[in-house]
Amino acid sequence: MLVVNNISKLYGQQRALDGVSFSIKPGEIVGLLGPNGAGKSTLMKIITCFIPPSDGEVTVCGHSIFDEPQQVCRCIGYLPEHNPLYTDMYIPEFLRFTADIYGIKDSKKRVDEMIELTGLAPELGKKIGALSKGFRQRVGLAQAMIHDPQVLILDEPTTGLDPNQLEEIRKVIRNAGKHKIILLSTHIMQEVEAMCSRAIIINHGQIVADNSIEELKGKSHESIEHIFQKLTKD
Repeated sequence: MLVVNNISKLYGQQRALDGVSFSIKPGEIVGLLGPNGAGKSTLMKIITCFIPPSDGEVTVCGHSIFDEPQQVCRCIGYLPEHNPLYTDMYIPEFLRFTADIYGIKDSKKRVDEMIELTGLAPELGKKIGALSKGFRQRVGLAQAMIHDPQVLILDEPTTGLDPNQLEEIRKVIRNAGKHKIILLSTHIMQEVEAMCSRAIIINHGQIVADNSIEELKGKSHESIEHIFQKLTKD
């Protein structure tokens, strides 16, 4: 279970998050939506222990971000918006390096599994710096999943993918979401409808909607994009 309880974050006088609360259980893929500057990335950084909140609490698989940050990090796979990779490494080299950080015993087998799962095989002869943006996203997703975390936090995971790559990565995320908790941020509304069972919409640091996709659309069957625009228009 991922539980976010009354989280606030202040930068000086600016309130980036204001009393945000929600919970996600295994088997849910939840889309985190909001305009630029709404607080999405700040929230993800708090959940993943990169920055502390000003107020409130987060527990991940029963572990507190304050009392047990290392246990929280072991439970989470994180793909940030600006995908940090060692560009001078080859793909298998980087993934083995990541596996060793997590202490994975049979790292070669796990690396091979992630290469197959994320469709990286055609690019193995290239250094990461020579990859297209789409394949870099795949490497980032592979490193986020390599230790088989219970929770995946994905910030713009499909950025830069062509339509074929997009469908393949959707399948990877949907399959992972059958047993894991997945929170993904995106500006692409079609991605929410294609992958998510639920959407949380944030505006000015506050949750303005937290519903299943069906509930959001309601009887009018409006598009998620139209609903988003109505809820976040200033």
